Amino acid sequence: MSCLALALQPVNGSDILLQTREWFPPARALIALSYFRQTRQAFSSSSSKQQQPPSSNRKHTQPSSSSSSSAADPDDAAAAEFVGDDPLAASNGQVIVGVESKYRVVYRLVNSIYILGVTVADHDNSINVFECIHIVNQAVSVIVTACRGVEVTPEKLGRKYAEVYMALDIVLRGVSNIRLAAMLGAMHGDGIAKMVHSALDTENKIRGADSWMAVESHAAEHQAAVNAFSNARFELPAETIAAGDELAASLAPVVVQEAEQVKEETEVENKDPFAASEEINKEKELVGGFKKTKDPSSQDLSLALAGLEVTTLPPAEATQSTHINVEGFEGEYGGIAFSNEQATIGETFESFSDAWGGGLDPSEFMGPKKIVKKEGLGGLELLHTSDPKAVEGKDGGNLDNLVKKPEMKGPEMYISEEIRTEFRESLLARVGMMGVIYLKTMPPKGSGEEKETEFSFRVEGTTAVKRFAMQSSRISSLGDGLFHVRTAPSEEPIPILKYSLQPKLTPLPLRVRMVKRVSGTLLSLMIQYVSCPDLPQPLKDVDFILKLPVDPTLLKVSPKAILNRTDRELKWQVPEIPLNGSPGRLRARMPLDSDNSEEEPEIICYVKFSVQGKSSLSGISLRPAAEGNTDFYEVDHRFETGVYMCN
Repeated sequence: MSCLALALQPVNGSDILLQTREWFPPARALIALSYFRQTRQAFSSSSSKQQQPPSSNRKHTQPSSSSSSSAADPDDAAAAEFVGDDPLAASNGQVIVGVESKYRVVYRLVNSIYILGVTVADHDNSINVFECIHIVNQAVSVIVTACRGVEVTPEKLGRKYAEVYMALDIVLRGVSNIRLAAMLGAMHGDGIAKMVHSALDTENKIRGADSWMAVESHAAEHQAAVNAFSNARFELPAETIAAGDELAASLAPVVVQEAEQVKEETEVENKDPFAASEEINKEKELVGGFKKTKDPSSQDLSLALAGLEVTTLPPAEATQSTHINVEGFEGEYGGIAFSNEQATIGETFESFSDAWGGGLDPSEFMGPKKIVKKEGLGGLELLHTSDPKAVEGKDGGNLDNLVKKPEMKGPEMYISEEIRTEFRESLLARVGMMGVIYLKTMPPKGSGEEKETEFSFRVEGTTAVKRFAMQSSRISSLGDGLFHVRTAPSEEPIPILKYSLQPKLTPLPLRVRMVKRVSGTLLSLMIQYVSCPDLPQPLKDVDFILKLPVDPTLLKVSPKAILNRTDRELKWQVPEIPLNGSPGRLRARMPLDSDNSEEEPEIICYVKFSVQGKSSLSGISLRPAAEGNTDFYEVDHRFETGVYMCN
């Protein structure tokens, strides 16, 4: 509230212009102007009595504050004697006027026009007088610019009255020097609209800052990122929660009664039909059958270990593979031996319950069954005896031409899905599925003008979908699961839609569990697997790849597997997994290095398979937009594994 009003008052004549703030009544501003006129006339009369030149003949004077507030004050004559030539010229450009309501008037005289700034007269320095003086000086710049010089007259102000009125209104509300310069530059050439509105981005342009339109997109992206991060939810894995519960239980005092122990032993019904029983994870109580003894000889380790016998392993040279140098059969053969350890398979897995079909049968490891081989080289001798002309056809022996491919009747669509899963023992740690909908158009004919493929289709069974992504250049959404595709012909299938499923609604085609036991330097492994009974068809040609911690010198497996010593991999290939069959088992035993026996070996099992059929794994299907239309043909869908692992 530094400056309440601006006014233009000529030396002789009525006031030209008055601008006030919204909350300051114009009537009070007129009273302040009237008191200023009376004070000015009183000073002029006192100066004329002393034969001083009138103030109206001076081009530019800046007088100051008077101790008198009324023209009728008898001290005016005495004050004029001590001030000098003009009492109003010694007031430093401001004077306090009024009787009951005191006002401070800051004034400047340009030629014959007074530029006045009205504010309240304070005695506690609550008003910033320097800001009011700054506003009056800006008003002087506006008047001088409007009249094109210091020859300011009421006639010149009348010609530019509208520009002066709008400029003083902006100056009264506060304006920077940069915007004032832009306003003064647009006063004569560009008109009022340019003068008023062009200064919105003037400071940004002069200082080199970006406009709001340029940074608005960055602000929107930042706000979207903040909202996405604030709405993010992080789920702790079950292992972390279980570890925290165990730590809290160890810190808190435990007082368990027998009745509570009986309640805890009741088995909780498992809602998941493929999950293993909790009894598997419980270790067998071995300490409960022993009692403490006070015999000092029991603490002697040499006596306790006297009856134990340690079986020594054969040297590594005895189990190395044999190099065969026969032409056509070069390579390393052998290296896998079967021996009888004292720790049998039955003793190793004797603590397992019947949740996965019971423990392991030691009789399966007595020795490999002899398989009767067919005579000959399995058909290789026929290559030498057959007639090459009979194999070579009309196309010069091209086997691809012998297979008849079905002709395309129209555009074809199919779904390709990839599932990623991680099991930790029998628990599902994380799962994710991503699917892609492909469009295979009619192959281009090679001519310049190719007809575009255009039709509509519907996607059903999307209740489990978490997010959809479209290739907007080829497909558009019509709402309610309806899409419209338009694209040019292509030789390769075109991905037009991608989607991901919610983890809790993702189907599991195969559940896998791996159990390992270390007995001294002997490592025993068992992999159990079971298929989901809701699959449309059984899984075939399933590969189980086991990453071994070391290159085994001795290895015992069931059923037979392929050992890759370079990559330390053991691979089983299961021809078919029945839908409602009993859980399958894969077992292996090997010795570990005695130097690293204290470290826990890290073993990972990867599963790989792919299925192609009439329905997708997620249940998503493709349908025409209207019944009876044959705009496209739905061919076999497929799904395969990404990183499907168990550790």
